[in-house]
Amino acid sequence: MSEIIVDVKNLTKQYGKQKGLDDVSFSIRKGSIVGLIGPNGAGKTTIMKIMGGLAFPTSGVLEMYGATDEKGLNHARTRMSFMIETPYEKEKMTARENLEKQRLQKGIPDKGRIDEVLEIVNLADTGKKIVKNFSLGMRQRLGLANALMGRPELMVLDEPINGLDPEGIVEIRELFRKLNKEDDITIVISSHILSELSLLCTDYIFINGGKIKGTFTADELRKACSEYYHIDTDNNEKAAAILVNKCHINHMEAMEDGSLRVYDGLDDILNISKSLYEGGVIPTSLTLNEVNLEEYYMKLVEESE
Repeated sequence: MSEIIVDVKNLTKQYGKQKGLDDVSFSIRKGSIVGLIGPNGAGKTTIMKIMGGLAFPTSGVLEMYGATDEKGLNHARTRMSFMIETPYEKEKMTARENLEKQRLQKGIPDKGRIDEVLEIVNLADTGKKIVKNFSLGMRQRLGLANALMGRPELMVLDEPINGLDPEGIVEIRELFRKLNKEDDITIVISSHILSELSLLCTDYIFINGGKIKGTFTADELRKACSEYYHIDTDNNEKAAAILVNKCHINHMEAMEDGSLRVYDGLDDILNISKSLYEGGVIPTSLTLNEVNLEEYYMKLVEESE
């Protein structure tokens, strides 16, 4: 079992009468890529701000690298880097000038690190172009370069693929994989682009309305996002009765359009089809599909409300 480097227990953040976080608990394993998934306003950024020391919980415990007191947490943060919300950089400075400023502020002695991180995030050829003239995607890349300057063990990144075109998203995804595998960097990524995270993450934390809706490893989520048969017939109500009584289907769902999703008996589809025909029901559609990450998240939220 991998080492737990961040352990959050019963964290609550109160804003007046409103709770930004409500009794939140989760942990982060060393070497993982964690997807913090939820819509805007779900509490993702609040969690990251508390981890970064930019906000403080009303109650609960935050433990990072074994520390829970403020002095210890601040020391733990020296092993981490953060990119929270849209990265703020000096508009009238170049990428290199911005990173040099950060290098001096962070006390990083290695000037060559600037060239390294610019190359890593594909900004090495920006030359004298000032940040004011950067696209949002370029600004995101510069934020990542800044986050990499101190050679962190843990990177906490708020919507890092926001503003990137499809090619840029693929490049950043491959970069995260490389940093994770080759440099052993643990990465926490918040995003509402769930399909992209499903190609990258080893662990998932689902959040909505300030509450954790579920935590999963990639394997657990793959099993939860199960395959199913989509069945549509000339009489779906009768088909459902046949599936339950004749085929002994226990896990089935009726959709808004009247069609059926069958989650068990997948290895016996010939018997299902035969039983429907024998019962006088004609299938018009019978296809094998898979619940995607977005569907599963929405289902999880609905079930917990």
